[in-house]
Amino acid sequence: MSQKSQQHLSLVRNSFGQLIHTDAAGKAHVVVPVRAFAITCPTENIGLVNSEGEEVAWVRHLDDLAEGPRTLLEEEIANREFIPVIQRIRKVSSFATPSTWDVDTDRGPTQLVLKGEEDIRRLAPPALLIADSRGIQFLVRDRYALDSHSKHLLNRFL
Repeated sequence: MSQKSQQHLSLVRNSFGQLIHTDAAGKAHVVVPVRAFAITCPTENIGLVNSEGEEVAWVRHLDDLAEGPRTLLEEEIANREFIPVIQRIRKVSSFATPSTWDVDTDRGPTQLVLKGEEDIRRLAPPALLIADSRGIQFLVRDRYALDSHSKHLLNRFL
């Protein structure tokens, strides 16, 4: 999809709260946004996929869109992909696993239970993805940018 047509992406919500994309031929599709690189490039390369799993539109970058469609996509992605970002690790219950971590995230303070070191996945440096015992994924965007106390605690598990 060209940048010009991205700026005029036809996207609305229906009465059921679903996203509806109307293509150039005038056909309406119920779509779900799917990010190609959700962690490393979260605002780029987003496919709009219909209920049959077919890609019906492509967004190169969210900033290329007009405010209305961009806001709808951002809301839908936020509702669909719940990945709190860890900003600070306040304390851990033990350096052996399982351990309970008290953390501050971009969505507020919470606790997570780390079952084992294997639940900390290294992504494109310096990012980490931490799975807790409930299946919630927590993201550390840049482990080197954490405060020194958080880095010290985290390094005990890496």
